[in-house]
Amino acid sequence: MKRRLGAFATAGALLGVLFAAGAASAQKSGGILRSPFFDSPPSLSLLEESTFAANRPMMGVFNNLVMYDQHVPQNSMKTIVPDLATSWSWNEEGTELTMPLRRGVKWHDGEPFTAGDVVCTWDLLTGKAPDKLRINPRMAWYANLTEVTTNGDYEVTFHLKRPQPAFLAMLASGWSPIYPCHVSAREMRQHPIGTGPFKLVEFRPNEVIRVAKNPDYWKQGRPYLDGIEYSIIKDLSTRTLAFIGGKGDLLNGVTIPQLKDVKNQAPQAICEVVTSNTPRNLLVNRDKPPFDNPEIRRAMSLTLDRKAFVDILYEGKGWIGGAMLPPPDGLWGMPPELSHTLPGYGPDIAKNGAEAQKLMQKPGYGPDNRLKIQVSTRNTSYYRDPAVILIDQLKQIYIDAELDPLDTTQWYPKLMRKDYNIGLNITENEVDDPDPTFSENYVCGAQRNYTGYCNQQVDRLVEEQSRQTDPGKRRSLVWEIERKLVEDDARPIIFYGRIGTCWQPEVKGVVNMVNSIYNGSRFEDLWLDR
Repeated sequence: MKRRLGAFATAGALLGVLFAAGAASAQKSGGILRSPFFDSPPSLSLLEESTFAANRPMMGVFNNLVMYDQHVPQNSMKTIVPDLATSWSWNEEGTELTMPLRRGVKWHDGEPFTAGDVVCTWDLLTGKAPDKLRINPRMAWYANLTEVTTNGDYEVTFHLKRPQPAFLAMLASGWSPIYPCHVSAREMRQHPIGTGPFKLVEFRPNEVIRVAKNPDYWKQGRPYLDGIEYSIIKDLSTRTLAFIGGKGDLLNGVTIPQLKDVKNQAPQAICEVVTSNTPRNLLVNRDKPPFDNPEIRRAMSLTLDRKAFVDILYEGKGWIGGAMLPPPDGLWGMPPELSHTLPGYGPDIAKNGAEAQKLMQKPGYGPDNRLKIQVSTRNTSYYRDPAVILIDQLKQIYIDAELDPLDTTQWYPKLMRKDYNIGLNITENEVDDPDPTFSENYVCGAQRNYTGYCNQQVDRLVEEQSRQTDPGKRRSLVWEIERKLVEDDARPIIFYGRIGTCWQPEVKGVVNMVNSIYNGSRFEDLWLDR
């Protein structure tokens, strides 16, 4: 007997359709949405990339099996709705997830979508396919997956080694698109083929990404837009001025200070500030001397003045927390009264700093023997600006650092090779759930475990929380893991920033996700009132 857990989501989706139908007379089709954009992605292959620079323009090129409701700001298990799957059900043991598939769907090149494409996608992700992904950042998500089987052309079943209630949450991520069997991984990097509402028209690195309406989209009446143009303008001020000057309709990544410029110079613009669930964090390569010394790593953690980062960069509008996004936007993170008890998180910055200096003095560092290093980071303002503050704070513990800014195409490969000493990183938390966050970033041997941290006790706790069906018990385990990661200086989280999105009043249907920026860019429901 199977438990039908997709029925509520299906009913919710139907209500959404009925609501949309009632308001359809107000919506207009046509027009090109212009979006000044912050960076050029290394490629357009969502299965291989980790940056928002790829996710934002490409999410609308693809479909998932399931997705987070694009009209609900906070992602949760309750907001997952069908996409290429029409429903889903679990067996009684919670180890088999079966999904009937939508019929009549075509890839952008006219080939039919079938269950075989789903199998091909997860064979790529688990490394079973003859074709290989060049980089596989989310392979660790599927360590519990044994295989995907088909029942004809329009039903698939995911077979798990053990129960994993949050498995569906990962399938709903914007990073979980379905790839076609008949297109190679290499081709998908520059010329991706999807089933989504938009087709890729043009990708000129460091210049522009253009997508156009898919006239054969399986969802009747969508998308409303004729296309979207992402003009790549890497300088934040220039990008903001382009929007203010009327050369853009939708601008994301607006900093708190620059929101004032937008409101003063473009008062008609609508702006919203949300938490992006992209925590800034300190990376320390624990395999490279002298950072193989745990006391030096602890000293660096203790010297962090987290509040100063938030005050300087975000005018106090940010959150301080651990590996999981804290409430109210986050579903799993520690509340402030608990996170303040973590080592280095207390308000007595002077006490923490004095302890950090003593730890640095043990191996011989001091005012007359300073440690000289580079702090590597990605060459965008969202990384560079906190890296500059980090460099200043490290001076307090006899570390003199210089900035090593790297292009996006160099940054991720450098981290995966562990070819750095110290880094200022942004962790792209794709889903506000402990399973992907812990398995991708902290479990022994994971590709994106950039620091090389490995603690078998933590791995066992990660698996234990993943099995847990009781939310309260699972949350207690998650908080235990968060505390252990801080005590081990695994990857010190500095802060969670809040970021703005602004749009011209003609743009309708914008919904900003509050606990992940990676799951809300399908854009099939956006329209222009022109």
